[in-house]
Amino acid sequence: MTAGSNAGDRESGNANIAPVPSPCIDVCRMNRAAGWCEGCLRTIDEIRGWSSFDEQQKRAVWDAIDVRHAQLIAEKKVPT
Repeated sequence: MTAGSNAGDRESGNANIAPVPSPCIDVCRMNRAAGWCEGCLRTIDEIRGWSSFDEQQKRAVWDAIDVRHAQLIAEKKVPT
């Protein structure tokens, strides 16, 4: 093992992976109809739990945000 390496990270495949950043953009306004924050597209439970989520859970939230963003884009498209 080299200095500074973490055996647990290597075993889980997370070696040299940067921490998952928060999606918060300081536009904190919940859209009641969608159930998501209008800024970051997270649910209130995702916002509340973010600081206690592990990296895998945080990546799962980002995946859900990508799906929600695609939904919003699709809803705003005007048929030609």
